[in-house]
Amino acid sequence: MRKLLGEMAAVTALIGSNLKAPGRISFQLQGHGAVSMLVMDCNEQLHLRGMAKSVLDADAEARIAGVGDLLGDGRLVLTLQPKTAQTPYQSVVPITGSTLAAIFEHYLAQSEQQPARLWLAATADTACGLFLQKLPGADGLDPDGWNRIEQLAATVRHEELALSPATLLTRLFNAENVRLYAPRQAAWHCPRDEEKVRNMLLSLGREELEAMLADAEMIAIEDEICGHEYRFGPEIVDELFPPEGRILH
Repeated sequence: MRKLLGEMAAVTALIGSNLKAPGRISFQLQGHGAVSMLVMDCNEQLHLRGMAKSVLDADAEARIAGVGDLLGDGRLVLTLQPKTAQTPYQSVVPITGSTLAAIFEHYLAQSEQQPARLWLAATADTACGLFLQKLPGADGLDPDGWNRIEQLAATVRHEELALSPATLLTRLFNAENVRLYAPRQAAWHCPRDEEKVRNMLLSLGREELEAMLADAEMIAIEDEICGHEYRFGPEIVDELFPPEGRILH
């Protein structure tokens, strides 16, 4: 499960690094296999968070051959939520492929109509990947370019993916003109966000909160992705919905 979650973090960071405006991009794999959900998202600053749901222990997982067997038939859901838009963009494709890299290659081919190749690796200490995508008009500049670069990239060994970008790219494409951009730092970022939870409770309305508290002494909300729990007692009703004549500051 650690390997799957690590590979999911790597591909989300690779694709999320192309976000041009503030917002979040989220990928969710939902299947009917032993792993029912795998989700990862990041913002334009490459702040990542994610989770996996599974009924398997580590030994049972190791005996299953491929990602397709772990997930079963299901779907890959992309959600893009720019900060400037109220309605998110969502794209859904069936899960196709026996590895996480193959699943995302199929998604990219379907959604962007351009060839793409992806190699992923993850251990207890690293999550890394190599992502190739053919740009529109590339054949006009170099008719053999995509075929040549794809074949060179396909020689990459699993352990080489953990090398520094400069070392990896110059080793794979030593006869090409390699241009490196400034590195960007990706980080796990899962802070508590009580204001977001309180706004969610506010949207439910006073009567709904009172009904929830009638069944239990506390309202408990669990953030499954980040592992935080938020608990509110009866006082939350008057805090969010002040009695008439009382001003809320």
